Amino acid sequence: MALTDTFVRKVKFSGASAGDKHTDGQGMHLLVNAVGKYWRLNYRFAGKQKTLALGVYPAVSLAAARKRRGEARELLAAGIDPVQAKQEAMRARATAQSNTFEAVARQWLTKSAARRAASTQKKVQGWLSHDVFPRIGKIPIADIGPRDVLETVRIIENRGAIDSAHRVKQICGQIFRFAVAAGLVGHDITADLKGALSAKPKSHYSSITNPSELGPLLRAIEGYTGHPYCCAALRLAPLLFVRPGELRSAEWSEIDLDGAQWRIPSHKMKMRVEHIVPLSTQAVNILRDLAQISGKGKFVFPSIRTPERCMSENTLNAALRSMGYSREVITAHGFRATARTILDEVMQERIDLIEHQLAHAVKDPNGRAYNRTAHLPARHQMMQRWGDYLETLRRGAEIIPFSANNLN
Repeated sequence: MALTDTFVRKVKFSGASAGDKHTDGQGMHLLVNAVGKYWRLNYRFAGKQKTLALGVYPAVSLAAARKRRGEARELLAAGIDPVQAKQEAMRARATAQSNTFEAVARQWLTKSAARRAASTQKKVQGWLSHDVFPRIGKIPIADIGPRDVLETVRIIENRGAIDSAHRVKQICGQIFRFAVAAGLVGHDITADLKGALSAKPKSHYSSITNPSELGPLLRAIEGYTGHPYCCAALRLAPLLFVRPGELRSAEWSEIDLDGAQWRIPSHKMKMRVEHIVPLSTQAVNILRDLAQISGKGKFVFPSIRTPERCMSENTLNAALRSMGYSREVITAHGFRATARTILDEVMQERIDLIEHQLAHAVKDPNGRAYNRTAHLPARHQMMQRWGDYLETLRRGAEIIPFSANNLN
């Protein structure tokens, strides 16, 4: 006869060595022993007698045990071993619990670090540690839904950091795609969040593109009396128009003064491709003078606090501010737009050479990317013309001195 709730609740262990078995039908029974009451299902699979544990009473009631029995019999009808299915489900749960979002994110950070500059890696780690891990870091990545990510990035958005919110959503998407490749999730759930955040405000690095305004700036830079490292970097910034991070992290081992060339290794470049910067005579002269001060160390522009690190990322912009140039007028990054505009519109240099020198992707007539040495002699000539042009602008009037202290 089938069991009843009252019987299951009141039945006691008789003391039998093997325990007491009370049958409910269809292979299920209640095993009662000195420890407790256990639901069991006996069945045959592939010619072998097997037993499936259905749970412990009272955590699993009679009705719940019967439901589990029905689910197991459905598996048997489909040719699936319930014990094996249960073991696989347990392994899957264990895997999910060990693959939390934070655990997967840290794996991604390590494996993808080579594709990012050190400063970017630090920034990404900061976003994850401060804004993401406290909210969803401990959740198995397979259990995270689009809403979880959206609520996380909206906290960033609500404090006014709209651009950062978009960047964090993008980072979460990269982590989910990494998890897809590892077989931990089925798809990148952040794809469902398109349009969920406020639009990013359009912003551009402020720059001076009028030669009549550039001349006074060059003279102000020439008369700047800050630290020698900062002075040299300021003078080189418009001459070389590389990204500020590339400039301040320059190492002497990358620079060939006799060959008038600077090879920036791929891991420092935004596009992860080695970049060659031809050096005009003006740039070489600045670097030769600087070599007398920092030439025995690793960095061309070391921090004044420790030679083990390069100049800080705020140094050049702080110097420009001290000279009276606001961020709305010029930034260190803005020298790239300065060169791009004047080389093209004023000096009428070839646009492909300019783009090469900006380290932008340039393709040949067949649609293939040029290699790093493409048109190098022509770029050397262009950079020398650029150096001569800036020197002409700088000599337009007397030098106006500016001073600043303790910039690093």
